[in-house]
Amino acid sequence: MPQNAQPTASHFINGHYVEDTAGAPIPVIYAATGEQIAQVHSATLAIVDQALQAAKAAQKAWAAMSGTERGRILRRAADIIRERNHELSVLETLDTGKPLQETLVADATSGADALEYFGGLAGSLTGEHIPLAGGDFVYTVREALGVCVGIGAWNYPTQIACWKGAPALACGNTMVFKPSETTPLCALKVAEILTEAGAPPGVFNVVQGLGDVGAALVTDPRVAKVSLTGSVPTGRKVYAAAAAEMKHVTMELGGKSPLIVFDDADVENAVSGAILGNFYSTGQVCSNGTRVFVQKGIKQAFLKRLAERLGTAVIGDPLDEATSFGPMVSEGQLNIVLNYIAKGVEEGARLAFGGKRLDRDGWYLQPTVFADVTDDMVIAREEIFGPVMAVLDFEDEEEVIARANATEFGLAAGVFTNDLTRAHRVIGQLEAGSCFINTYNLAPVEAPFGGVKASGVGRENSKLAINHYSEMRSVYVSMNDVEAPF
Repeated sequence: MPQNAQPTASHFINGHYVEDTAGAPIPVIYAATGEQIAQVHSATLAIVDQALQAAKAAQKAWAAMSGTERGRILRRAADIIRERNHELSVLETLDTGKPLQETLVADATSGADALEYFGGLAGSLTGEHIPLAGGDFVYTVREALGVCVGIGAWNYPTQIACWKGAPALACGNTMVFKPSETTPLCALKVAEILTEAGAPPGVFNVVQGLGDVGAALVTDPRVAKVSLTGSVPTGRKVYAAAAAEMKHVTMELGGKSPLIVFDDADVENAVSGAILGNFYSTGQVCSNGTRVFVQKGIKQAFLKRLAERLGTAVIGDPLDEATSFGPMVSEGQLNIVLNYIAKGVEEGARLAFGGKRLDRDGWYLQPTVFADVTDDMVIAREEIFGPVMAVLDFEDEEEVIARANATEFGLAAGVFTNDLTRAHRVIGQLEAGSCFINTYNLAPVEAPFGGVKASGVGRENSKLAINHYSEMRSVYVSMNDVEAPF
């Protein structure tokens, strides 16, 4: 690893790196080899307090700057990230195991997009004037919430830090961000770059730790808002803890999203969408379309082409740009997925491709496809979070819509068809927040991202995110005498 790419301490607080070896050590394991490449320490209560104190102390002055000034800093950080995209992508690959071919185009660049977008919006955040009868009026003022806590997942450590940090900072909030203990390195570089770009000390802080550190942050009275990316069970706990103290929340949780392929779809495009929705990032994406409903007329052609395309996946060293499919993030996650594959076989699904751990160092698993899956099987109901696709047959539109919606989740949904009216008709009936027609799993910062039902609360990205990181004060101004009943 290039020396300047490696963060120099566990935490980033008040504008600089901070170490406290009293916290429990957290090893950073490179997924491609199983070797330890770094170590950070979990935040002690003293570190958590230091970070929150720094964020609270910095917030009022940060909010008092003009939005244009704040935006300029965010946009400068975006430029720095783009300039250093290669070294940040290498760090992302070391942190997650994702192939460099992928991280070069999807991770730091996505973080830079968020900083640029919200940096551009920051100067436009205004209230409104509301005229009333008799010359009275109300004006509204958009205000920051205060100190925000971001809790990240391990699959997109750079992107998630920026997706949460950019709108929070644009609105005049400060943030304490806790990355996943599995991928602790990338968020530190985001904090370092924001500081280099001119963010005052305390505006964006990073502390490491497991669930106990997250709980200490979420329940602290200094915190006004919590934004979590994670699993549904974790989301329920964090949401409940935040709600007990009336904190604002955004919850971006998991899914078991449907991808529907009608028999008039372009097979090549549908297979591409299914690959993006199941095997990108080795299947470790919350919005993945892991229930692929294929109309019976196209089923054989779809499965045949899918197997051909999966056979060309280059499984190897993630730091080699030729590699297109990398290892799972950790041994624990690999074992979870292997257990699901065993359940699929046990329940009678047909293993159409893959299904085995590869005999090499690291946490490598073949891309895996089950065919002849039925709705009641565990692999069709539970989020696996690995490279396992379930292909289900269907006959007609009404049936597939009902089956697609028969889940507690509602993060994403996709439809492949060349019938324009059917595409819009079906997508309009699917219970999901992020939907796709004839593509899958794209997440431009300009568009809202988030789920319905158990898949979450609120939206990330787009102008909507501004409403989740600010609130409106209304001021009634009377231009007339005040009347009272006595």
